[in-house]
Amino acid sequence: MRLVIQRVKYAKLSVDDKLVSEIGPGLMVMLGVTRDDDYSKVNRVAKKIATIRIFRRDGKLNDSVLDLNYSVLLISNFTLCTSANSGARPDFSLSADKDMAKKLYLAVAKELKNMGVETKLGVFGGNMQIDCHLDGPGTIYKEI
Repeated sequence: MRLVIQRVKYAKLSVDDKLVSEIGPGLMVMLGVTRDDDYSKVNRVAKKIATIRIFRRDGKLNDSVLDLNYSVLLISNFTLCTSANSGARPDFSLSADKDMAKKLYLAVAKELKNMGVETKLGVFGGNMQIDCHLDGPGTIYKEI
């Protein structure tokens, strides 16, 4: 699984000009599921999101969303699983099939909630518009 973890002051997600999800301070996480991913990675991915120390205290990155009781906006993003190494069009052959990707995306969300993290979702497969105020720079790419 591939993640882009971004520290935000707020994030709002809409589809067709209708607000679907929003969070205050926390993390906006784009999650891409590759064809090699399975349920064995779900707990590790959720734990990374919940415990990554990306929020400043005392001049250092000391706190996580769990420490601060912040929220996560988890957004499925199959474009993270592309390769653009040749040609002008991205190659999506690394992406998981839609059914498996959705199952793993929802499993990560469920695991985050089980860990006590308020978790909001995007619309799987939807054309989403995202309005956010990034807090940083505070963006991390992680592959698990």
